[in-house]
Amino acid sequence: MSKPISDYAIVGDTHANALIARDGSVDWLCWPRHDSPALFLRLLDDAKGGACSLHLEGVQSTDRRYLPGTNVLETTFSTASGRARLTDLMPVNPPEPEPDEGPDGEGESRLIRLLTCDEGRVSGRFEVRPTFDYARRPCTAREEAGTVLFEAGDQRLRASASCPFTVRGEAADCTFALEAGQTLYLVLTHGEGGQAAEIENIEGARHCLDRTVAYWQRWSGRCTYRGPYREAVLRSALCLKLLTYAPSGAIVAAATAGLPEAVPGNRNYDYRFTWMRDASFTVTAFVMLGYVREASEFLRFLREADGSFGRDTRLLYGIAGEPPPEEALHHLSGWRGVGPVLIGNAAAHQDQHDIYGELLRALCGFLEAVRYDPPEKVNDRLPEVLDNLTARALACRDAPDHGIWELRTERRQQTHTKAMIWVALDNAARIGRNIAGVPPEKIAAWEAAAAEVRADYLARAWNPRKRAYVGTYETDDLDAAVLRVVLFGAIDADDPRMHATLAAIERELGAGDLLYRYRTPDGLEGREATFTPCAFWRVSCLALAGRTGQAKATFERLIARGNDVGLFAEEIEAASGEQRGNTPQGFAHMALINAAIRLQDCIERFGLSEDTAEQAAE
Repeated sequence: MSKPISDYAIVGDTHANALIARDGSVDWLCWPRHDSPALFLRLLDDAKGGACSLHLEGVQSTDRRYLPGTNVLETTFSTASGRARLTDLMPVNPPEPEPDEGPDGEGESRLIRLLTCDEGRVSGRFEVRPTFDYARRPCTAREEAGTVLFEAGDQRLRASASCPFTVRGEAADCTFALEAGQTLYLVLTHGEGGQAAEIENIEGARHCLDRTVAYWQRWSGRCTYRGPYREAVLRSALCLKLLTYAPSGAIVAAATAGLPEAVPGNRNYDYRFTWMRDASFTVTAFVMLGYVREASEFLRFLREADGSFGRDTRLLYGIAGEPPPEEALHHLSGWRGVGPVLIGNAAAHQDQHDIYGELLRALCGFLEAVRYDPPEKVNDRLPEVLDNLTARALACRDAPDHGIWELRTERRQQTHTKAMIWVALDNAARIGRNIAGVPPEKIAAWEAAAAEVRADYLARAWNPRKRAYVGTYETDDLDAAVLRVVLFGAIDADDPRMHATLAAIERELGAGDLLYRYRTPDGLEGREATFTPCAFWRVSCLALAGRTGQAKATFERLIARGNDVGLFAEEIEAASGEQRGNTPQGFAHMALINAAIRLQDCIERFGLSEDTAEQAAE
């Protein structure tokens, strides 16, 4: 049976990621980059999907953590005869000196596993069984100079270790017995290892570990957040950094594909692409934490991926080229048998007009963070970018769209979309007032149009029968996305109608501290779980409304819902508390970061309110 989604931790090198279960099995790995075909995918099919698994004899308990300030995973196994510590990392090699633009670390397409016996004696075996191209390509395995080379056409994976391998068909085993103080290494390298030197002994593996730990700790040291939730915030930032693709500056929405949002259901999408909305919100989170370089790198990605300077900005991008079409992998059973597993994403062809507000908010936040003194390549043609993005926002101000949730139904007049068009115009005006080349009359026109758009959605989205701003015009449908626009100032947090809206959303979409996105038909099968970012948006809205005591208590309960190493998938099932959907999800972690920072700011502004015990327990 499939392992719980919360069982998985992530390691990576800002080029690719591996998901590792509590039992030490690498059950998901795409090489050489995030969106490459998976060669380990037991995560999606326990029988057909390959893995690099660890089989220790007599395991009694497991504990794990990330080494402080890093994305290096350490798992400790207590067995009947001893205690072993497994350290997993993907090496990162920082260039010297760090360039002004481009990757701040080079990957090796390599996973290093170090197993140390800390006490007593431990024995067992590693098993390496790749299933290339989503288990669609058979492979051969052969011993070669003390290593094992797995090949499937032009795809190769080399395994080396400090214990001998035995090849068994398409898999290879490495059996070991360790006494206290002894360490063995296992190294997996994609392709032929590129330009990186082969790791031939334990000293070489430890050197890679030391260098990689130093890279991550140096990166973590740049985090400017010093609030009470630093551990959760920094873990979220480290996760977001792993979701970047260093060569292009792109940011993927999550590390995985095909994990279900509903059980049963058919909501099994591929999130290994760059959504304008998610990535722009990630940029905002990076900026708020002092990671201006990461924000600048995403703007580099946009500059190179969208050479139209905003004329043809799209909803979804591949991280290095065009995204593939959506495709069902019917030969895979799916997590817990929930199929079909989907790769690619048909949302690339949807109309979602909120993206102009997302991009301009991210751009404005970045420019303010650098005090309107950005790198020349970011500054290049900014007035033209503003012209193009505002023109597109205005052109679709009255048009229906598919909305933030990518509903596979007819287009609708979405409140969230309309509010984000106001965000686009408002932020364009803010930028225009602070850079050269934007005529005052143009800024005034944007501000006038923004006022008209705002007046329109505040009137048309208000439903007196529901006593709430609804999700789509002329309906009774509530939508938690309305909470999000409060965070951008598109609806005032202290508006009495917004207070009523929050109460209505809590009443009809709430499940304790959790929130469903909506409860309306969406053209898909199954009932999805609660959406993790929505719960953090509620925390921010509570804080902005001055209900800081309740916001604080809720936030602390929410961060405790992450898995044992602080990671969140897209959704949480309300009844069981199990995580659902692709993991780890950037949107959830950026919402956590924003909520932590906003909560601290509101407590400093309003003080800590004395909410009633009933409110605090909600």
